[in-house]
Amino acid sequence: MRVAAIFGPGASAKDLKPFQRTAEAAWVTGLPATSGDADAVLILGGDGTIHRYLADLVKLQLPVLVVPCGSGNDFARALGLRSARDSLAAWRGFVSDGGNLRTIDLGFITEMDGKGAGGAPFDFAQGGSAAHEHYFCTVGGVGLDSEVARRANQLPAWLRGSGGYALCLLPALLKFAPIAMKITTAGQVPTAQAKPIFLAAFANAAAYGGGMRIAPRARIDDGKLDACVIQDVGKLKLLCLFPTVYFGRHLKVAEVEYFQAEGIRLETETPCDVYADGEFVCHTPIEVGVARQALRAIVHPTRFAF
Repeated sequence: MRVAAIFGPGASAKDLKPFQRTAEAAWVTGLPATSGDADAVLILGGDGTIHRYLADLVKLQLPVLVVPCGSGNDFARALGLRSARDSLAAWRGFVSDGGNLRTIDLGFITEMDGKGAGGAPFDFAQGGSAAHEHYFCTVGGVGLDSEVARRANQLPAWLRGSGGYALCLLPALLKFAPIAMKITTAGQVPTAQAKPIFLAAFANAAAYGGGMRIAPRARIDDGKLDACVIQDVGKLKLLCLFPTVYFGRHLKVAEVEYFQAEGIRLETETPCDVYADGEFVCHTPIEVGVARQALRAIVHPTRFAF
């Protein structure tokens, strides 16, 4: 067996040693050039590290094991991998019989040409005047969460992993104003009126930001996006709403809209930052879709919902 190991900023060769002792294999460091150069890939890092390699991993179609070593490990948790010990158990299962290898979905964001949707129905299968496409594994968004992510990325890594998102919320909220957005799902005709919105999140997995369950009903293998839209609401109420997101209870609030779709088009009156997996991606307008069965992932033998 030939295995490639990719190290994120918070990982080192020490983290790899337990996996090297599990099975006889030839280990190399870095992304394989072709699918014939390795039999599996281990990524030791967080959501940001995984995000940067997604396009290459989709092309390679090699089995991927995530070892959570980053400041945010929401994708690993979606695979049932809450710790390095869980990843080691998953690795042993894969080496033994491969029965815990699953093909899962990814989200992707397409940068549009800025001309807007006009009056035509949104048929995501036809695409649009795309400039670039970007894969994501957990959650993307526009609005307040993008501003919080921008601020959190400026913190030291140790602080980002210890509630950095929560620490950045209050200062971001104090200066943030709702954004006029038009959100259209596949098959709909875009509305003429933009609505003031604090946050629009589109999810492939349930959580982001270190455990915030913004899309508690999302599954990474159902072929759909889960969208959570928080409309214009008083800042005090929004601040009180924040803790409930960790438990998925925000869906009970009247100003929160939640729905599933195969594709979403999002437009704003002026270009706004788009973040996904905690990383800056592009500016609006965008279309968001699902790349079905795009990644071969090694999951926890018992915790992942098969």
